[in-house]
Amino acid sequence: MPADASLFDTLTARGFVHLVSNSDGLRAALARPLTFYVGFDPTAPSLHSGHLIPLALAAHLTRAGHRAVLLAGGGTGLIGDPTDRAETRSLQSRAQVQANTQAIRRQVSRLVAQNELDVALVDNADWLTELRYLEFLRSVGRHFSVNELLATETYRARLASGQGLNFVEINYRLLQAYDFLHLYRERGCRLQIGGSDQWANILAGVHLVRRIEGAEAFGLVTPLLTTATGEKMGKTAGGAALWLDAALTSPYDFFQYWVNVEDGAVPQALALLTTLPMAEVRALSSRRGADRRQAKQRLAAEVTALVHGAEAAAAALESSHALFGAGGGSAAAAPLTTLAASELAAGVPILDLLQTAGLAASRSAARRLVVQGGAYVNNRRVDDPGAVVDARDFHDGELLLRSGKKRFHRVRADGA
Repeated sequence: MPADASLFDTLTARGFVHLVSNSDGLRAALARPLTFYVGFDPTAPSLHSGHLIPLALAAHLTRAGHRAVLLAGGGTGLIGDPTDRAETRSLQSRAQVQANTQAIRRQVSRLVAQNELDVALVDNADWLTELRYLEFLRSVGRHFSVNELLATETYRARLASGQGLNFVEINYRLLQAYDFLHLYRERGCRLQIGGSDQWANILAGVHLVRRIEGAEAFGLVTPLLTTATGEKMGKTAGGAALWLDAALTSPYDFFQYWVNVEDGAVPQALALLTTLPMAEVRALSSRRGADRRQAKQRLAAEVTALVHGAEAAAAALESSHALFGAGGGSAAAAPLTTLAASELAAGVPILDLLQTAGLAASRSAARRLVVQGGAYVNNRRVDDPGAVVDARDFHDGELLLRSGKKRFHRVRADGA
């Protein structure tokens, strides 16, 4: 980028700007410190890969001197966002929402500290649960048109499908818009960022701030990471979400996901999910053939370090080298399952072990894996679906399972 390029231009060049409510106004606003926020509803006990781009954008803005507010939606999580949902969400219990909210706050706190960012963490339950219903309808509800709400894609698609909408779902957009108004009033927040699926919700907040406070606020949404066929990235080979919590997706599996992304996804992922200069991003993205894997390894190392720290990224890289034949490394970062000595004494059917290790979604899937020649124990192919693993298969207390060419799992004998 030219030396006089604005922050907005820099973010645009990296691919962060998918839609923005007022590009010229935001470009000017970013020339001075401003407060922005990004929110995450606690639908699970961990964030996932879909949250990485808004988090990366928040990091860019914060490092440029802007003030970040990261919001855990303990209040909106009690309702559930209907965006892009084909049917009504099941309402989570208050206890589950609170537990998920606390888990996400701990996770975000760790990510923030790990990447040396200065941000404020808030929970919208602190103000949404205190709202008085009649007052809310009079002060906020009157600024929303039912016709406008029903014209948006999410609500229109639900009505067209015959699934319908309930009153709780209609109110979600009002609550998210109120978050923006509250943060404008309490913290001077003038920008909300999020993924492109949140565009209509974010615009509702922009409009509410203008209508009630007479002030200009901004909304900016990032693109989604997609495959060549347009599908969202972020699902493992087994179909599970790519979680940011190491207990749900190990750093090794997280690293391997990015090493194995399709070639066409590398340029976008490098630009959005790393802080590498764009000249280096372009150089890495131009590599072909065997050199393309080096570009993917750099991507995997950078993103894993962002989420799990530099040590975990280095361990995952070392294990990847060891497992894929580079030599001299250790498989210590590969996912691990521990079996009790009593289980090993009786012998464990290979189909059960593949399922327990997460290398097959079910016993039938494990059987297909074996029959098709894709199951390995200690790098020896297993041809018999009735095979049993016992203590004799363990060396120095461990064995290595493999599914296909790229999915590994360690199994440790209890007490080893």
